[in-house]
Amino acid sequence: MLVHQILKHKGDQGVVTVPPSMTVAEAAKLLDEKRIGTLVISSTGDTADGICSERDIVREVARRGSVCLEIKVEEIMSRNIITCGLGEKADAVLATMTEKRFRHMPVVDAGVMVGFISIGDVVKARLTELAMEKDALEGMIMGH
Repeated sequence: MLVHQILKHKGDQGVVTVPPSMTVAEAAKLLDEKRIGTLVISSTGDTADGICSERDIVREVARRGSVCLEIKVEEIMSRNIITCGLGEKADAVLATMTEKRFRHMPVVDAGVMVGFISIGDVVKARLTELAMEKDALEGMIMGH
């Protein structure tokens, strides 16, 4: 399965982007309200300057205490973002996420962010693909 197929199955949920000037407290509140694990930090709305995850926030609270809730997300965001393209295979994306130990990845096409996938999205797509392969193999064995 390809990344564009995963995005299609997810439906048009859009990518939640926030400005670099948002406070960590505001980011945490938005993560809770949207029931998501990561925000894309973007000064333009269509490119990723960084990513701020629940893990980033927890790490900073552990290091600095609650004072970090008043700083800007740009101070704690992950800046070295790995992205994928629409034509990449789910297996390759899953391998990258597992190897690099992160759970969210922006999808970029021609330099513009067009979507966002989580490891859960990729695993779900892969399980669907495996179920279809299993059904096809059973059908061939049974002579259908």
